[in-house]
Amino acid sequence: MMLNTNNLLARGMLKNLKSLQYFSRRLYSFQTLTTPNENAIKFVSPECDISPIPSKTFEFTSSMQAIHSPLALKLFKLPGVKSIMFGEDFVTVNKQDHINWAHLRPEVVELLDNFLTSEKEPVITRELMEENERLEEAAEEDSELVAMIKELIETRIRPAIQEDGGDIEYKAFDEETGTVFLKLQGACKSCSSSEDTLKHGIESMLKHYIEEVNEVEQILDPEEEIALKEFDRFEQQLKAKKSNQASAPPPSL
Repeated sequence: MMLNTNNLLARGMLKNLKSLQYFSRRLYSFQTLTTPNENAIKFVSPECDISPIPSKTFEFTSSMQAIHSPLALKLFKLPGVKSIMFGEDFVTVNKQDHINWAHLRPEVVELLDNFLTSEKEPVITRELMEENERLEEAAEEDSELVAMIKELIETRIRPAIQEDGGDIEYKAFDEETGTVFLKLQGACKSCSSSEDTLKHGIESMLKHYIEEVNEVEQILDPEEEIALKEFDRFEQQLKAKKSNQASAPPPSL
């Protein structure tokens, strides 16, 4: 039986082409960096941009919030993902306490790689980008004092916090009390040392450079406020139970 050399050659070239196409899609590699928060990991890709707006982060704490991010919606489908934050060249994923990173980490890396190399959908929709543009235009009307606070946060505080997979968002300034209201994001949100970061780090720096600032307070999401209230209620129940046990008379023979 005679074999067609041209057909074999064509098949070999086609196979090699498919292999090249496969490897050409696998362009991005992700470094996984631990953060001070054991439930958060920072996935860094120096080869591609994540957030379409330089120096702007986007955080999503639920799939409902993520309707304007096709990538966030896919990440929330992974079991155990609690919140997501996109930075310029990184993604911070917060997991639920009972989930093991040994299982979740490779799933996140594979999903990020497939999504970003396919380039079929945007990370952030145009609607969310336009909303961000409107907020930036409104910020141009800030007072000189508020502009100073934002500038200090932007240049001295945010870079350090983003190194640990988190971020901070300015919310408001009460000129009567000198209180700056901020929102911690990403790995910083549920970190055990977030209060120290807020008070001893951020508050100290703002008070040092801007004398009008007296204190800093954190703004919580509604879900976080509910969880905090439930935790406080649970602690009170434990204290009451211990108190009742301590005051009870000793058993008699």
